[in-house]
Amino acid sequence: MVLNGSQIILECLIEQGVDTVFGYPGGAVLNIYDALYDYSDKITHILTSHEQGASHAADGYSRTTGKTGVVIATSGPGATNLVTGIATAYMDSIPMVAITGNVGTSLLGLDSFQEVDITGITMPITKHNYIVKDVTKLADIIREAFFIANDGRKGPVLIDIPKDITAAKCEFKKAEPRKHTYTIDNSEVEEAAKIISEAKKPVIYAGGGVVSSDACKELAAFAELIDAPVALTLMGQCAFDNNSPRYTGMLGMHGTKTSSLAVSECDLMVVVGSRFSDRVTCSAKSFAEIMEGKKIIHIEIDPAEINKNVDVDQRINADIKLALSELNKMIKQQKHTEWMNSIAEWKKQYPLIQASKNADDVLPQYVLETLNELTDGQAIITTEVGQHQMWTAEFYNFKTPRSFASSGGLGTMGYGLGAAIGSKVGNPDKTVVNIAGDGSFYMNMNELTTLAKYNLPVIELVFNNTVLGMVRQWQKLFYNNKFSQTTLEKPTDFELLGKALGVTTYTIRTKSDVRPILEKALAANAPVLINCLIDKDINVLPMVPAGASIAEPILEI
Repeated sequence: MVLNGSQIILECLIEQGVDTVFGYPGGAVLNIYDALYDYSDKITHILTSHEQGASHAADGYSRTTGKTGVVIATSGPGATNLVTGIATAYMDSIPMVAITGNVGTSLLGLDSFQEVDITGITMPITKHNYIVKDVTKLADIIREAFFIANDGRKGPVLIDIPKDITAAKCEFKKAEPRKHTYTIDNSEVEEAAKIISEAKKPVIYAGGGVVSSDACKELAAFAELIDAPVALTLMGQCAFDNNSPRYTGMLGMHGTKTSSLAVSECDLMVVVGSRFSDRVTCSAKSFAEIMEGKKIIHIEIDPAEINKNVDVDQRINADIKLALSELNKMIKQQKHTEWMNSIAEWKKQYPLIQASKNADDVLPQYVLETLNELTDGQAIITTEVGQHQMWTAEFYNFKTPRSFASSGGLGTMGYGLGAAIGSKVGNPDKTVVNIAGDGSFYMNMNELTTLAKYNLPVIELVFNNTVLGMVRQWQKLFYNNKFSQTTLEKPTDFELLGKALGVTTYTIRTKSDVRPILEKALAANAPVLINCLIDKDINVLPMVPAGASIAEPILEI
């Protein structure tokens, strides 16, 4: 059948199982949006307030559904507004396809109105990108883009399509999506199994790769099989049941004392789907010193990440689900009673506790633990970036896979509300809460209008301390209390703002407000903004200063 380029785009999206896209129209994508009108019974389009919000929505949709997120933007500023969202997805290995319009092919390279070289701009932050100059190649490029986004280590792909290509016609034939096949080197698995069987004090350190490969059940079975504690990265928060006695908390800059002791005292570290980022090792030199005499097994799909930051003794370069499945077949049941008893004692000795001078002070720990209780740890939680992000990882007990979405690698303030929109659209039957700080809130509060427009029952919970809390904490510790430009103290009336934007708003002022307001918000079945007032001097602890050893976290300030 003969179709124009815009129709081909939508037919290919349907082929790939896409039923939802996020975006914002403009001149260069008018043909695509004209076709979307005709395909509205097959593809739902969510109109955000800003293209960056759309990119984060596509990202959050992907993280919490396991599907590929799709975002559409026009040329020029529309395309460049996607850049932060694309970079966020790239750093966290999230599959996304970004479709941008561009000026007609005859106008390319002439500094035409709203022309920008978006493929050049995004080359370092995409797995691959394309500019389509021949409509007969459009379908194959879209299919290839989806395959690349999901193959191996996942990530974003961009397709830039000049306006005349979206109008040009050609013959179109339907095709089945390509399937992904993964192999594994059995000798790597055998050697890893041998090392594991000889360990007396193993520890598992798992990251977002476990979630990405849908290997959470395999990880849980593996932990039981080798009788080991489990520490998680920020990106891996929902990879393992946080209520398990095996769970020791995060590892790294804001990791728990128990996790740091587990790594310091272990004889084997099994790293699963994580890349030894600087937020975990804090100092590659001191981390190497801690691991001296111990063995490290690294299970990772991307060969470039193995031995990049930390030298390891044994690799399994494979898909995480496949690797753990093979290991679980090969390993006999291990028993490390004394080691696990030590872990349990450390958890009792070094609990995460926020203290207050006044019994009715609002502490993030109490708010998040109450939210956890009321949702039974079953909500999808998204976050912005800052202190609230770390508190969420510390005090909300994630139980299920794909229930957490946060910007880890790039650390994008303004990510969470868009991600919450995508999460709710992709998971309409689940409770979705975005945890924010007031600094991040001011970056994306325009997306509250998107919640109101679609009546999406998302809770925007803002920890409002009137400062840029995480930066201020560093200024307090390392810059002699010179709080340069981190005091916000904006005179915003949140309740009037929420009313103006069409969102029900509550304010938490005292501890006694917390439970009833959270209960109201959860029962509302409508978008809700909660302004939670907290003291600006509540810090994120433990904390390891950059370049210091994870073995010596700061426990109090």
